[in-house]
Amino acid sequence: MATHKVKLLPEEKSVEVPTGTLITEAATSAGLEITQPCGGQGRCGRCAIKIEEGVVRKRSTIRLNADDLDSGWALACQSLIEGDAVISIPEQERIERRLVTEQTARAIELPFDYIPAEIQSIRTHQLSLTSPTLDDSQDDLARLQGALQELGYHPVEFSLPLLQRIGSVLRESEWKPHVVLDAPSGSGPARLIEIGASPFHPHGLALDIGTTTVTAYLVDLISGKVKGSAAEYNGQIARGEDVISRIIYAGKGNGLSELGTLVRETIQTVLEKLQRRTGIPPDEIFKVTVAGNTTMIHLFLRLPPETIRLTPYIPAVNHPPRFLACDLDLAFHPLASVDCLPGVASYVGADISAGVLASGLSESDALTLFIDVGTNGEIVLGNRDWMLTCACSAGPAFEGAGVVDGMRATQGAIEEVWVHSDTFEPTYRVIGGGKPRGICGSGLISLLSELFVTGVIDRAGSVKIDLDTPRVRQGDHGPEYVVAWSDETDTGGDVVLTKVDVDNLMRAKAAIYAGFSVLANSVGVDLADVQQVLVGGAFGKYINIENAINIGLLPDLPWDCFHFLGNTAALGTYMGLLSNELRVQIREIANRMTYMELSADNSFYDAFTAALFLPHTDIARFPSVAKIWEDESGK
Repeated sequence: MATHKVKLLPEEKSVEVPTGTLITEAATSAGLEITQPCGGQGRCGRCAIKIEEGVVRKRSTIRLNADDLDSGWALACQSLIEGDAVISIPEQERIERRLVTEQTARAIELPFDYIPAEIQSIRTHQLSLTSPTLDDSQDDLARLQGALQELGYHPVEFSLPLLQRIGSVLRESEWKPHVVLDAPSGSGPARLIEIGASPFHPHGLALDIGTTTVTAYLVDLISGKVKGSAAEYNGQIARGEDVISRIIYAGKGNGLSELGTLVRETIQTVLEKLQRRTGIPPDEIFKVTVAGNTTMIHLFLRLPPETIRLTPYIPAVNHPPRFLACDLDLAFHPLASVDCLPGVASYVGADISAGVLASGLSESDALTLFIDVGTNGEIVLGNRDWMLTCACSAGPAFEGAGVVDGMRATQGAIEEVWVHSDTFEPTYRVIGGGKPRGICGSGLISLLSELFVTGVIDRAGSVKIDLDTPRVRQGDHGPEYVVAWSDETDTGGDVVLTKVDVDNLMRAKAAIYAGFSVLANSVGVDLADVQQVLVGGAFGKYINIENAINIGLLPDLPWDCFHFLGNTAALGTYMGLLSNELRVQIREIANRMTYMELSADNSFYDAFTAALFLPHTDIARFPSVAKIWEDESGK
């Protein structure tokens, strides 16, 4: 097969690739990164590169207009090398966000009275062994086993690396070694993790692998307190912003291994942050609990995830067994246990099982709606007696994807907007206080609500371009509203919300509303009877209740019914790390939840279609919004 020389600018790197190689693959071969938020499907348009010279075949040009094509722009994930070429790669989106999950250790309170000897599986001891003599020729391992048996640990598992060190450690410690054991049941069987001549201070890690963010709590297993917390964007974002995109990417070539490597690199970055903040190295972490949605857990374990998105939507595993850090190529103590918490189904994972524990839903008598607002949109309805759950694919619109000027919650993102009801002029707040570069999820919800209640858009989401304001106009993507003029922005271009953007946002909110509507209808419950709404997830913490109700994202209930809990997945994972009993409860919660597959429920499409209005086709469901709308319409 013929090969071609590809020169990549501005890095001036060259690589030879065979005919038919995707530009993204050529860049990877050269050690360069091209972001593919849609997983290489050609949907998002954010892997655009410029063909300066050469022969390239473009399989798809979606998201590129005629001027773009005439100027040589192409989608890297959809363009094949068919001759020598010179290609310019624009500066890739940098992740420099204000991480909403970055908390100080002081903010994370111990969730219960912690008595490690009663509820913790990691145990430390100093042993006292008799030294061998000519009359006592018992071997070193048997001598150590006997001392452990006297403490109630029998049988005990020993790894070969530890067995190779036992003899020297016993003599160095003068037969009084310090040991670390993992004894999940409180007594045998147990597993020896470490042995040494000096005392050990064991630490654990509660790890939440989110689709967008990886969050970790470093925990002192003696006191139970969080020593430090850190968060970082999941490096897999570059290969897909939602789980479906990542599943598709995992099925391409070396995609599964690549995604597994990317999340490990992210975890390593988080560990380095924690070490800088606490001085505690990763090899002092002896126990790890992991939460994440089903796809994230599969990619973390490098399990092929393709069956998750194929009928009948069956994952490889919902309740993974425990593994060792050395088996998973992780930088903890090599013999640390890595316990992935149990999920429920293909689209309701361990993050929800842990979140339900942390939220208290499973112990509450009140009829409760638990929502994790995000790309996957997991929902639980019920109380201590019953729990029904589903997931509705809201898509990444609330993360800023699929929106022309959408962005993540980084420096320069508009996070809240107010629109004057007479002049239609906006006022906005920007993360970091500088000039805006785009709009993040909370800003999009705020803007959509404001445009609706002030009459800039109608209930179908159409922009009223006949209003007496230059803020509404016809743009490249149809009617649009200008939030910030070019001279006000950091990019030098207008920041706008287009009709296409509005449609994407309305589909996202409609999916979530339809999800909990179908759950409620399936058990004969009226949403008005819900006594509390618990909103989990880091993003949920920044949602304005009034705005979310105005657009029909949340049900129209009294505001005091809503409780924003932050990262419930991380908190539940922390609880499971500390307590064997609560770890068992998480498994029981996962087993108790009844999963409803919405794609197999004919009523979901009808509920979704009905929710594709502001706030809903049946505005009587939203009496508080109906009053505002009628007042504005009567002006």
